[in-house]
Amino acid sequence: MLLSDIAMLMLCGSISGFLAGLLGIGGGMILVPFMILVFNHQGFSQEVIVHMAIATGMATILFTTTSAIWAHHKHGSIDWKLVGSLSPGLVVGSLIGGSEIFEALNTSWLSLFFAIFIVYTSIQMLLNKKPKPGRDLPGSLGLFGFGSFAGALSSLVGAGGAFITVPFMLWCNVKPHVAMASSSGLGFPIAAAATAGYMYGSWGHPNLPSGSLGFVYLPAVVCIAAVSIFTAPLGAKMARKLDVAQLKRIFGVMLLMLAAFMFNESRKAFGY
Repeated sequence: MLLSDIAMLMLCGSISGFLAGLLGIGGGMILVPFMILVFNHQGFSQEVIVHMAIATGMATILFTTTSAIWAHHKHGSIDWKLVGSLSPGLVVGSLIGGSEIFEALNTSWLSLFFAIFIVYTSIQMLLNKKPKPGRDLPGSLGLFGFGSFAGALSSLVGAGGAFITVPFMLWCNVKPHVAMASSSGLGFPIAAAATAGYMYGSWGHPNLPSGSLGFVYLPAVVCIAAVSIFTAPLGAKMARKLDVAQLKRIFGVMLLMLAAFMFNESRKAFGY
């Protein structure tokens, strides 16, 4: 990998880590468009380039969420009982989504699906929408069912799951600060299971470059994780001082630009 590629990945890793701590997102989806640029520069096969970007971005969440989990745990903000109840479904859904569904989607459809997801997320950021609490948490079967759905969806878009687990917890009358903190705890099993699914489902793929474990490109993971684990706590600290609602709107505009890039990638993949 060229020095310029390493610098790009480390810069993106520092930014994604900071935003993950600041806004409570996993950071993986921010990295995907930039990793596509780097992987294109390295001449990776177009057949797997989007899959690799999403899978590699998810793998980095393992390191970013670890920093966030520790910070929240020290303040006693994580509901570990709730995390334990949701995790089995999250793991099952992430494994299935990461190993079976993810590889079955070709590059064009995966690019389109990811772009639509970014648009949805950007709208939530721009509106700063907060779902109103409506009910208590469901029983074990309900939590497992929701966890399976959330895990599968997260694995398809390379996200840590906060975009769906936080609204669900708020809707179920979980206190907002507990929901945000617990989403960090839920991000780790999603990332771990999805990453394992990515690697298992694509093991031995003929178009993967050296340095890959399935769709996960290890050199990129190392570059990104080396800086994101340090910038994530900085973002969490800054979140207590800044107007996060305004920052979310700025970030939403940036996501719309990233979505435009992904729609263009999808267009090229479809041959238009």
